[in-house]
Amino acid sequence: MPLDLPPHFLIADFKRVAPVDASTVWDKLLERNAHRLTVKRPAALENLRTIVETTFRLANKVGFGAMTLRDLSGACGLSMGGLYGYIASKDDLAAMIEDMIRFLAAEIPGWFDGPWPALERLEAMLRGHVYITEILQPWFYFVFLESRTLSEGQRQVAKASEMDVQQGLTRLFAEAGIDDALEAQVLAGHFLALSQDWYVKRWKYRQLKVPVDAFADSICRLARARVEAGAAS
Repeated sequence: MPLDLPPHFLIADFKRVAPVDASTVWDKLLERNAHRLTVKRPAALENLRTIVETTFRLANKVGFGAMTLRDLSGACGLSMGGLYGYIASKDDLAAMIEDMIRFLAAEIPGWFDGPWPALERLEAMLRGHVYITEILQPWFYFVFLESRTLSEGQRQVAKASEMDVQQGLTRLFAEAGIDDALEAQVLAGHFLALSQDWYVKRWKYRQLKVPVDAFADSICRLARARVEAGAAS
């Protein structure tokens, strides 16, 4: 369902209407993974949050591949038996995190499928992708950085999720006026990579004191300039 946003919205506008944010993502995680849990008590949500947030910290410190469930148990303050109430293995844990990104990748195009002209929808999708990765940066960073350590099945799912986003951008570039199908695909790949730079190398933009709205504005200006140049040629 399209979000109620003005054209050229900022992150403050997006945060007011985002269906998933840094607070509600935990309810969504529990909802999507209830079938995995053997724990059925009020503490389940808070413990699941602790497990995932601790995983992000350990993955950044030692790498997900090197992290053991015993490391995770000690760092998050749950016994091994308590931990097994939430996950049966590291693959289960990775699948939960990857599933959230896959869910968002499927949802994002619908958030910006409103009655705007194609170029404005393209800009909105680029802007929205930057903003959701800002809000949920640890999730996107983990899947991007640790994809090589996931199981083969999960790697394929993660790749499919990224291709879904790229294909959505490809369609919007085509609708906005990029007639060459290959060029639309390549442009979509370029701009997806640009947006990924925000959450993969956030340290760089902090050092340069570039705010997220300025980064999103820059990507959108580049996309508009390319589309308009193509229409003029």
